[in-house]
Amino acid sequence: MTTFHRGPVAEATFAYRMRWKRRRFLFRIWRKRHQISNAVDRTAGIAPNHILCFSTIRNEMLRLPYFLQHYRALGVQHFLIVDNGSDDGTAAYLADQPDVSLWTTAHSYRLSRFGMDWLGWLQWRYGHGHWCLTVDADELLVYPHCAERDLSALTAWLEGEGAVSFGALMLDLYPKGPLGKANYAPGDDPTKQLNWFDADSYRHQQHPVYDNLWIQGGVRERVFFADEPAKAPTLSKTPLIRWHWRHVYVSSTHQMLPRRLNHVFDKDGDTKTTGVLLHTKFLPNIAEKSAEELTRRQHFENSDLYQDYHRQLAEGPDLWSPASQRYEGTEQLIALGLMSKGLWV
Repeated sequence: MTTFHRGPVAEATFAYRMRWKRRRFLFRIWRKRHQISNAVDRTAGIAPNHILCFSTIRNEMLRLPYFLQHYRALGVQHFLIVDNGSDDGTAAYLADQPDVSLWTTAHSYRLSRFGMDWLGWLQWRYGHGHWCLTVDADELLVYPHCAERDLSALTAWLEGEGAVSFGALMLDLYPKGPLGKANYAPGDDPTKQLNWFDADSYRHQQHPVYDNLWIQGGVRERVFFADEPAKAPTLSKTPLIRWHWRHVYVSSTHQMLPRRLNHVFDKDGDTKTTGVLLHTKFLPNIAEKSAEELTRRQHFENSDLYQDYHRQLAEGPDLWSPASQRYEGTEQLIALGLMSKGLWV
């Protein structure tokens, strides 16, 4: 892995630039706060020790029942959600949930840095001092011992170790056979239908600017980006942060400022505890969502590469290969090196 070194003067100049970059993002978040309107405000019920979950969502009624069930079981006490123009009942469903505060917006997802400007304002206003989990509706966090130890136990241990951030690899799950053929009902565990994954072919490098471990590979690179692997999706994320109002996400949850928050994976002999975000993108509605995205063009920068990616998804390809492994649980992911117990035993 390449390590980047700067001289003392260059390092001081770079640190100054990063501070100003973070301040510009915070100012941008402050300006964008008017784009979201509060629909249901239950934030008065947030206690000082509550773990909070933040998410931007659009048309996710297929996933939401299990999404909420999963994170409630992990110990999330309050959800702060931005609904971006859903027309499938998502907003009404969320408004009825006793542990959800809901904001709505019809503004551009892409021009809000894919929702991070909106969530940044909510994190600034409500997240300070809390452990904050930021995930998409198709991401289910798992970590070592998660069946027995909830997020309160994990975050208490992290604090005892002096850690204020927690990293996770995004692992794409997929069915065997053409996408769209599986049977799935709201509330079902998606890992029962999406029960295969690529176990190897992952690679990493140190990001030259943000100092995070930049991980790529897996099934989406194998199937959709084999000719241009450098443009494959980034799989490393920092979804769980002990929030401070000065913190800001730069690109989804892949990168943070200050940069020290990105030091969440093993590097230079460290032993980090890490998790996995089970990515349930490939549920049976993937073709419908991809066709809509080709029209809305909100998830990518209008590049021919990503338009082709969504066209292929809309056709329902078979992602399975003889090298695919069936998902069996967290101990399997630890054994494969996709997440780590670190020193948490």
